[in-house]
Amino acid sequence: MDTPKIPLSFVRRNAQEVLERSRAFRDLMASRRTVRDFAKTPVPQTIIENAIAAALSAPSGANQQPWHFVAISNDAVKSKIRIAAEKEEQAFYGGRAGDEWLDALAPIGTDANKPFLEFAPWLIIIFAQRYGLNENGDRTKHYYVNESVGIASGLLIAALHSAGLATLTHTPSPMGFLTKICERPENEKPVMLLVAGYPEMDAKVPAISRKPISETVTWIEQDEC
Repeated sequence: MDTPKIPLSFVRRNAQEVLERSRAFRDLMASRRTVRDFAKTPVPQTIIENAIAAALSAPSGANQQPWHFVAISNDAVKSKIRIAAEKEEQAFYGGRAGDEWLDALAPIGTDANKPFLEFAPWLIIIFAQRYGLNENGDRTKHYYVNESVGIASGLLIAALHSAGLATLTHTPSPMGFLTKICERPENEKPVMLLVAGYPEMDAKVPAISRKPISETVTWIEQDEC
């Protein structure tokens, strides 16, 4: 059965305003950096809720919205996550990762210690629903799960940065401990642990640069008449 159609809610702006808004957002996101030094300054839950609501606007395969977010501010739960994550990270840095991977990480200066998992006011665990469950408990196939969850995660990071918070994407491997700690069902797989909060006043980040757009975009333009 076809889904009923409703009028599109869209603000049509003039070309100059579109250009100015695109520049403003470009500059805002250019200031985004991954932060590892978080302040313990509290962040109201409403801010996190608004950012997640923005992420929920992401497109998804067949509009199945195959994601679930667990937002954690509880100190005891954050401590459990840090202990479990550092256990996996110690195995990773202690031999599980190959030399090539460790060499790639060396300039960033990361190691198995993850104090930000306790210090930051919020941890947001992003789960991908590998399949759905209908009213009878039977499996239903989900389409483009990784792509859909990836887009939603990007929107969440952008929303948090736009709000004025710093973020860090953390992906310990394996991440099965997050399913247990967050008490999520079998059809959900944790794909990212997103740390959010205010950076420390004296926070520092690696002196890295981003690839210029000239190296990352190929333009195939309309032929001139």
